Amino acid sequence: MLDYPLQRRLPTRANATNAEVLDRFLDFVAEKGLELYPSQETAILELFEEKNLILNTPTGSGKSLVATALHFKALAQGRRSVYTCPIKALVNEKFLALCRDFGPDQVGMSTGDASVNRLAPILCCTAEILANIALRQGAHASVQEVIMDEFHYYADRDRGVAWQVPLLTLPQARFLLMSATLGDTTFFESELTALNGRPTAVVQSNARPVPLEYSYSETALDQTLQELVASGKAPVYV
Repeated sequence: MLDYPLQRRLPTRANATNAEVLDRFLDFVAEKGLELYPSQETAILELFEEKNLILNTPTGSGKSLVATALHFKALAQGRRSVYTCPIKALVNEKFLALCRDFGPDQVGMSTGDASVNRLAPILCCTAEILANIALRQGAHASVQEVIMDEFHYYADRDRGVAWQVPLLTLPQARFLLMSATLGDTTFFESELTALNGRPTAVVQSNARPVPLEYSYSETALDQTLQELVASGKAPVYV
């Protein structure tokens, strides 16, 4: 029988407290043999204090685990969470990862090209999908928690509106905004709080737990990709 580690940790009662839900999530972290980085620990605690959160930490610093904590909290307390990012391949990858943790019945996906279980309590989608939901349904949308990955796309000339619309039209939602490349976030801190009435916390760090490696290659792209996969450096995005 398949085991979905976060699904089996869901509280059996509907009114589980934040402390109980947090304990169950930390049990999951311990079972995986992980030790939270300081930025992860701070970020998760801020979310469990019901705040909006701007998480600005380097690639490889574990932002995905923070997002998973919010998905777990939402599911445990009967709230719907939506994860968005700009790239369909990343949406697919996140969908599969969350299915492994929560079970496929709890997770849906919508990218424009494909739609699977899109009314699930956890939805993975492109930013444009959430923007369309927000424009159509606004404050009536069944969206209580929003995780926006790669939030620096907010400033993108062509696609930035898809990150802007949900912030303006989903006052019932709490937001987790994640990026490795944000500058001054003062504007977002004040505006988020003004829009949904929740305090907004910021967790920033320059510490890079996974160091970057640089190399120059003159081999053909397909050969380079094969070498990266063979050396255990997948997934690779081109």
